[in-house]
Amino acid sequence: MKTKLIILVVLCSLNFSCIKKEKPNLTYHTSKLERKKNAPFSDAVEVGNTLYLSGQVGIHPDTKKLVPGGIEAETIQTFKNIEDVLVLHGSDMQHVVKCTVILADLNDFNQFNTIFRKYFPKNKPARTTFAADLLVDAKIEIDIIAVKADGFKDARVSK
Repeated sequence: MKTKLIILVVLCSLNFSCIKKEKPNLTYHTSKLERKKNAPFSDAVEVGNTLYLSGQVGIHPDTKKLVPGGIEAETIQTFKNIEDVLVLHGSDMQHVVKCTVILADLNDFNQFNTIFRKYFPKNKPARTTFAADLLVDAKIEIDIIAVKADGFKDARVSK
């Protein structure tokens, strides 16, 4: 009997399947914007403390049109749109861990990058940037992965 108990304990320690693990919540968040309520995608998907945001472009939520002013104005509006979604779901720009940036024109990279640095002066997320044709004639689209602000201690920058 003692041998069987020891074997069971060893097997459990090697195979964690015998320990009930709590599964993270999975929530698909629809947009608060009326124009996106029937979209075939979620504005954000929440898995545990992680938020996966759909791509945002520089459309102003009131006018429902791209902001005028080119790549700089669109980049700023895109980040405002991202911030709105993050705050709505319990996060902020300080808790962004990954950005995927799509530029319509790689020649806009330096202007975009100057603005990007202002939004992430210390906590620099991992980032992928590439160029592709974008819908609605947008010059930029950004999607974000972030963690919820209340789920983590203050972020630290390693040196």
